[in-house]
Amino acid sequence: MDAVGRLERIVLKRFRRGPMDPVERAELVEGRGLVGNADQGGKRQVTLLDAAVWEALMAELGTDRPPSTRRGNLVVRGLDLANSRGQTLQISTAQIRIYGETKPCERMDEAVPGLKALMYPDWRGGAYGQVLRGGVIAVGDAVWWI
Repeated sequence: MDAVGRLERIVLKRFRRGPMDPVERAELVEGRGLVGNADQGGKRQVTLLDAAVWEALMAELGTDRPPSTRRGNLVVRGLDLANSRGQTLQISTAQIRIYGETKPCERMDEAVPGLKALMYPDWRGGAYGQVLRGGVIAVGDAVWWI
């Protein structure tokens, strides 16, 4: 096991463009995504955000919006998501294969003017992936690359 980080937040999206609901525990289902989340199947089953990157973005913009503003599902701390395409992330018993960078959309500027442009470089918008092995995850779980 290399560097170990921590799962800080789990957020479920009820429906497209819908509210983001923080939860303490959730279930990841192989080949599907998070139970109760709008996005199911495909390669973008789960989106991830680096807590330290989010905090830096908020400091640059002089605001303090919560990470759920990004509309990502999992917020991790202590692992660098940049350039992680092809890597596998372990959270508890679950595994997520990273397929790419989550590019910011126009909703970011709706939430905080200027946020979209700041998120573009260096994977600052986070990553997305597919669930390779399901399992129950909880806020506070260790996360690491395998």
